[in-house]
Amino acid sequence: MDKLIRIGMDTSKSVFQLHGVNEAEQPVLRKKLRRNQVLAFFAGLSPLRVGMEACGAAHYWARELRALGHHVLLMPAQHVKPYVQRSKSDAADADAICEAMIRPRMRFVAAKSAEQQAAQMLAKLRAQFIGRRTQLANSIRGFAAEFGLTAPKGLSRLGDLLADIRADATIPDTARDMFETLARDYAHISAEVAVLDKKLFALHRHNEVSRRLAVIPAVGPVGATLLAIKVTDAHGFKSGRDFAAWLGLTPKNHSTAGKNRLGVITRAGDDMLRSVLVAGATALIQHMRRGSKRVWPWLAALTARKPAKLAAVALANKLARIAWKLMVTGEHYRPLGATNPVSVQP
Repeated sequence: MDKLIRIGMDTSKSVFQLHGVNEAEQPVLRKKLRRNQVLAFFAGLSPLRVGMEACGAAHYWARELRALGHHVLLMPAQHVKPYVQRSKSDAADADAICEAMIRPRMRFVAAKSAEQQAAQMLAKLRAQFIGRRTQLANSIRGFAAEFGLTAPKGLSRLGDLLADIRADATIPDTARDMFETLARDYAHISAEVAVLDKKLFALHRHNEVSRRLAVIPAVGPVGATLLAIKVTDAHGFKSGRDFAAWLGLTPKNHSTAGKNRLGVITRAGDDMLRSVLVAGATALIQHMRRGSKRVWPWLAALTARKPAKLAAVALANKLARIAWKLMVTGEHYRPLGATNPVSVQP
């Protein structure tokens, strides 16, 4: 067999398709492996470059193959798709991966360590539990409205609504039992969220990058921790705008014949991180409208002439660029007009 220099591997749950080329860029390896054969096969090869799509379990395989001495490159699946020729198949996907990994403009994904993936798991689980808590609260409110009971907005008012339900003698016993079931589930999920919040804040306190980012207005500990967890290598972005585009906070561009047409934001990136930044920006704008200190003069001018949601997205874009700059340079945030950076408390 000619000497392999590069392998593209299409992964799945149990079947792995390989496509390898030699120094003349000619295919010399087309092989299908079962899951339990992958590591043994690569252990018998000299160190080479291996390309994969950054999909499920890709970071695990990247760590395992790197432990065998191989240089692993992870690529976004949407960047590999243009290199698929004709009909889609496992072999065609592996061929496309092998071709895409040598393109000069290809963007690569930094492989995550086991600790980084554990931290991401914590963040995702917390988001899932918060979503479940919101779902249960909405269910209780919706069912209670069918019996003429309502409560003001906010999770803090849900306890008063449950008390009103228990005190209302007109509610049938079956409905009362169902409300108690929802209340128990809601209490359990709320307790789990509180535990996950403590673990997330513990990560924040022990992460120097997160502590530096938390002093940015409207970012806070949660947003800073998510940024530190999800952005494993900020140097992988050429500029703050590239980072904002990765988060889906830049407008869609459909320009032709010298005419620039910008649309709504792409929403193409990490939805959890983007929603946290937009929520923080929205809260800051609300506080500013209530008479709080104005952080940036341009923001006051923007909110005076643009809708609040549009201004919040623009502010989230600004926050993303500031965060990228701090992550790349290692600097501390300096408020507008300040000569010294804001001190960071451990």
